[in-house]
Amino acid sequence: MQSFTRKRKNPALLAATLMGSRASGSEEVLPRPRFQLDLWLGFILHSWILDIGRPFVTLVLPADLFPLNRPSAAEYLHFLFNICTPLILLKMIERTPRSLPPLAVHLGVIAVAMGTSLHLVTDAITRRLVLIGYQLHLSVRDNPIMEELRPPALIDAFELLCFFDDTIGHLMWCVPFFLALFLFFSGCFHHRTQEDKMPPTAWMLLLPSATYYWFLMAEGQTFILFIFTFFAMTATVMHQRRRGLVPDANGLFMLYSFSAALLLLLLWVSCLWSDGVLRRKHRGLIYIPQPRAVYTLHTQHTHT
Repeated sequence: MQSFTRKRKNPALLAATLMGSRASGSEEVLPRPRFQLDLWLGFILHSWILDIGRPFVTLVLPADLFPLNRPSAAEYLHFLFNICTPLILLKMIERTPRSLPPLAVHLGVIAVAMGTSLHLVTDAITRRLVLIGYQLHLSVRDNPIMEELRPPALIDAFELLCFFDDTIGHLMWCVPFFLALFLFFSGCFHHRTQEDKMPPTAWMLLLPSATYYWFLMAEGQTFILFIFTFFAMTATVMHQRRRGLVPDANGLFMLYSFSAALLLLLLWVSCLWSDGVLRRKHRGLIYIPQPRAVYTLHTQHTHT
């Protein structure tokens, strides 16, 4: 009888032991995620120095420091931007949970390199046109210096150049950029029991990150790509919450950065809402003035 009771107790003890081992195993499998400080700090420094910093370098350095037929300091920064941008995106893709086909990664890198190169050529030519009187707040045909071109068919060549930059070039490098951000975000989730908050370093990087996203939407005219990415991120959060998953510190950092960028964009548009000159330049349903157009319209004369 005693042996029979012992046999009945042993399965219960064995089940409890198995449950404990499973719980300890689950704790080992789900480590607490960390904030990717090296990735975000490198991304922000790359964006601010090599992208946002180019116009400031042009303003600080004298115009006659570099010959007009040779690259200037801003172009050299742009060279570095073209090289570093694919590397930053590749680093993001490496830290995503989903493995992409090598062909897709290679095509994305090629598209980013080609798009940034188109942007480099057009920016270099536009920067020299500004030095001789080109006004960025006007369209190509409305610029006074374009009206003096002979033959007039040259205006079509400049419009084609701007089309390659503003449309094709921006799409070729911004589509892989936002796709890489979304793929990285899709892996920034953990179980609800491990709910985390952003560290102080993430809060310090929040404003610079949001400002760069605002710069991409305003200067690059990429609002549609940005808002579709933000909607996809929001839909991913809602889907993962049904599975008991919540964003970790990296996911919260991206969500807060995108939200703050939209607030900055709303403030930017509201301040320039009644500007009739800029509205003639930016026609259409989506009115987002470019910072460089605002500069040539309102502040260039004070700088010169």
